[in-house]
Amino acid sequence: MDPTTDNAGSSGSARSSLESLRTEISKAVVGQDPAVTGLVVALLCRGHVLLEGVPGVAKTLLVRALAASLELDTKRVQFTPDLMPSDITGSLIYDARTTEFSFQPGPVFTNLLLADEINRTPPKTQSSLLEAMEERQVTVDGTPRPLPEPFLVAATQNPVEYEGTYPLPEAQLDRFLLKLTVPLPSRQDEINVLTRHADGFNPRDLRAAGVRPVAGPGDLEAARTAVAKTSVSPEITAYVVDICRATRESPSLTLGVSPRGATALLSTARAWAWLTGRDYVIPDDVKALALPTLRHRVQLRPEAEMEGVTADSVINAILAHVPVPR
Repeated sequence: MDPTTDNAGSSGSARSSLESLRTEISKAVVGQDPAVTGLVVALLCRGHVLLEGVPGVAKTLLVRALAASLELDTKRVQFTPDLMPSDITGSLIYDARTTEFSFQPGPVFTNLLLADEINRTPPKTQSSLLEAMEERQVTVDGTPRPLPEPFLVAATQNPVEYEGTYPLPEAQLDRFLLKLTVPLPSRQDEINVLTRHADGFNPRDLRAAGVRPVAGPGDLEAARTAVAKTSVSPEITAYVVDICRATRESPSLTLGVSPRGATALLSTARAWAWLTGRDYVIPDDVKALALPTLRHRVQLRPEAEMEGVTADSVINAILAHVPVPR
């Protein structure tokens, strides 16, 4: 067998499996396709996701349904003001029988960690996730302990209630590959949600809702290999750099996108190109992922914020003005 053909076949099979995730997750979650796609892109890029939306728009259910569709382990941590770092990473427990200390893993030892309302816990506990997100390990008592693979943190925050919260510092925001907004459903989608509940849908029992694994870690690894081979022309690389440099020169911003953000945009554009069936990146791929990849990496000037300017509007204006390569 021609190995090139074999690789193309496994890549196509992985793409088909990941495309079917949307259909499978829709059995539990109605009308959140962009968020589903964003989570898949993050998994392909080995990145993490910040989910922003008001309570009750199915953020938790979305992550649980994704884990069930991918046959991955998932755990949820409710972030509260009294949460300690060891409550996330784990700690050493004294065993009276052996008179030794043994490591008790925390909830971070999973594939999909849902960090619910991450901005409700103090910075010390927030920062305990940094090593896990960046290094794929946690260090307890000087011993590094690797996390399972794949590993993704999906952190949620409420965009309308800030009393008693601890806003994420810029350094930690920059560690999230994507910031996805989870909007309120349309009228028809909300009718569909209520109809499902009236028919007996139980969000705590995804198996009864018909959610089944349609892909697995093997498909994900094959997909990641294929994404890494997606070609990027010098013109596209320059286009990404020009967009990010334009944010640093925007009069509406005090903080623009860093080189890490530019690298993130290139990675997400490659993943999107592959998901849409191409082995090369075009400008539309960059535009499609610019908002979720960059919106949390810029900081508005107070006067611009008072005038109703948003991060999204600034990025959209930059996309409209930066020359597109032909």
